[in-house]
Amino acid sequence: MLVGLPLLTLVPGISGGSETYARELCRALARVGEHEYEALVPTLAPDAGGSLPSVVAAGYRASTSTPGRLRAMGSTWLRPGPLRRQLERADVVHYPLTVPVPPAGKPTVLSLLDVQHLDLPELFPRGERLFRRLAYDRAARGAGSVVVISEWVKERVVARLGLDPERVHAIHLGVDHERFSPDASVAREPFLLYPARPWPHKNHARLYDAFARVRAERPELRLVLTGVGHAPASLPEGVETCGGVSTDELVSLYRRASALVFPSLYEGFGLPPVEAMACGCPVAASDAGSLPEVVGDAAVIFDPREPASIAAGISETLDRADELRRRGLARAAGFTWDATALAHDRVYEAAFSA
Repeated sequence: MLVGLPLLTLVPGISGGSETYARELCRALARVGEHEYEALVPTLAPDAGGSLPSVVAAGYRASTSTPGRLRAMGSTWLRPGPLRRQLERADVVHYPLTVPVPPAGKPTVLSLLDVQHLDLPELFPRGERLFRRLAYDRAARGAGSVVVISEWVKERVVARLGLDPERVHAIHLGVDHERFSPDASVAREPFLLYPARPWPHKNHARLYDAFARVRAERPELRLVLTGVGHAPASLPEGVETCGGVSTDELVSLYRRASALVFPSLYEGFGLPPVEAMACGCPVAASDAGSLPEVVGDAAVIFDPREPASIAAGISETLDRADELRRRGLARAAGFTWDATALAHDRVYEAAFSA
């Protein structure tokens, strides 16, 4: 069986968690996959398929700008032409990045990482909501199988889109344990880490309030942010930003931080808490979305809408650091990209046999 993997909408550094998912899935399929695979990749990311056999889609007008990306997707959907022919040999086509371009006319698997635009529409401009209704919701309803990244997302997809639960498959994401691992030679430092861009659902304002409360009792503590978009001059006292960081830099931060604090209001999975646990970093996480499902009893859970609850969660995490470090390492060990890939293989087989 040949599985086609179109990755045309991937934009390096912009696609966020979906980029990590797509790239790591391809790498793991190359290692442990039980079928044949071929990735269709954009000129902006010719390496996106990892070591899978790949075809660079020179006819796809990949762009880093939002208008350019929309034009490329729209023109490919309306006139798939040669790009569709690249998928003619495939028995099953999987769209890891949700948007089904080029349309294939084959048994289809589509990944849908969340339905945040339906659950929290106030956080999205009208144009973005319209795009997602067309490119995400309609595509998911038309796919033979839908892969989601947590049981919580499966519940939301079934409720919001009315999909048959039998068509929706919850598959957890993984962690690269060769990169995300503890280092006993590295000392912990007095700072909290929050690796997130300043998007509304990431809840930075309430975190700053909570951090000020904790810092009143622990004046040596700092809060370190990563991700582009933070304005250093506007950050509260004790808060600093590293901006965009490489994976190696992020691993270093996980290994040195006293704790990860993750106050997000909405997560389809939440990779940073698992990455942090894999590095031996204690975790305090919100009770929103999939996070309780993902962290289990290996993290302190708090209410992200109450700064006092966030502050209490941070303090408890610091007080229980050794215990949480042990729990976190054990919990993170259960999340591997190889397991993720093998679970996808089972979905491909079911789609082909349907």
